[in-house]
Amino acid sequence: MNKTLPAILIFAVFATTLAAGAPAVPAAPASAAPGTVVIKIASIAPSRSPWDKALEKMANEWERLSNGSVQVKIYPGGIAGGEQDMIRKMRLGVLQGGVFSNMGLAKVDHSLTVLSIPFLFHSREEFNAVFDQMKPIFEKLIEGKGFKVMFWTLAGWVNFFSKSPVLEPDDLKKHKISVTSDFPELEQIWKRMGYEVVTGDNDMIQLQSGGVTALYLPPLIAGSGQFFALAPHMLAPSLAPLLGGLLLSDKAWASIPAELHQPFLDATTGAAKGLYEETATLEADAIKMMKDNGLIVHDPPAGAMAKWRESAGKALDGLLGSVFSKEIYDQVMGYVRDYRKTHGQ
Repeated sequence: MNKTLPAILIFAVFATTLAAGAPAVPAAPASAAPGTVVIKIASIAPSRSPWDKALEKMANEWERLSNGSVQVKIYPGGIAGGEQDMIRKMRLGVLQGGVFSNMGLAKVDHSLTVLSIPFLFHSREEFNAVFDQMKPIFEKLIEGKGFKVMFWTLAGWVNFFSKSPVLEPDDLKKHKISVTSDFPELEQIWKRMGYEVVTGDNDMIQLQSGGVTALYLPPLIAGSGQFFALAPHMLAPSLAPLLGGLLLSDKAWASIPAELHQPFLDATTGAAKGLYEETATLEADAIKMMKDNGLIVHDPPAGAMAKWRESAGKALDGLLGSVFSKEIYDQVMGYVRDYRKTHGQ
C-alpha cells in the first residue's frame, strides 16, 4: 500500500481507551490573571484534526467574547487519558470539559448505550430524525449526572471489517470478534447473538496473531490505522452511529458568568458547524483509499439485513432492563416507528 490517510478524528466507540498511566493535565497557565476562569478541555482527537480545529475555534471565540476573562486550554490526542480517565478528572476538577464518543457518553449515563445497539437504525436519515427527538431527553439525563452538554455531532458510522467475507449472520460465526474491554454491554449482545468474542484494546496485534478475525470500526480508523490490510472485507451497511459530544462539568459551567452562557453556546454551535459534513467527506475518502488498496466492500444479499436485525433483536430482548434501559429503548423505538410510518417503511 502506498497511500496513507492523513491524521483524522481518532476516537470511536471501540478504540479509544489509552493507557492508565497517561500524562497528567498540566497546571493552569501561570500567565492567567487573578479572577480569570480557566477551562481545560481534553480530547482524544489528534491535533489538527477537524475536532481539534473546531475546539480551537471555540476557545478563541470564548476568549474574545469574555474579553479574556475566560481562557480555554485544549489538550488533544489523548494526553489527558482515555474517556473514562477524562470523566474521572472532570469529576475531580482537574479537567473542566471533554469530548466524548458513544462509549464515554454511556459511562456518564448508562441510558446512552442504546445508541450503540447494532443495526438499530436503518439509515442515516432515520438516525438523524430520531436523535433530534431524543436530544432533550439525553441532555437531561447527562445534566442529572453533573455535566452540561455543549454540543453534539454525528461523527461517522461503524462497519464490520473481517479477514473473510461477512454478508449474513451465519458468516460471522466463523470469526472471532474484537470487542473493547471497556464496553461490556456490547460484548453481551454479540455473545447472545451466538458469536465468539475476544476482549482487548489492541486490534492490530490481535489481527496479526490471529487472535481476532473480525472487528467493527469507523472507516476512518480502519483506514488511518491500516487495519483493512489484515481485514480486507467490509460489510457495506453501517452497524451503528458514532456520536461525539462536548461536555463541561456543572461546576465549570457555573464558573462562567451567566451573561456569557448563551453567547458561549452560540459560539460553540458555530465552531462545530460543518463537523459532520467534513467527517463524512473524510469517511468517503477513507473508503475510496482502502478500496484502491485492496479493500472489498460487500453489499448484503436480499433478505440478509432482516436476518441481522432479527438476530440483534433477539439478543437484545434478554438484556433490556438489566444491561440496556428499557424505558429509553422504548422511547427510541417509538420515534423509529413514527419515522418509518411517515416514510412508508
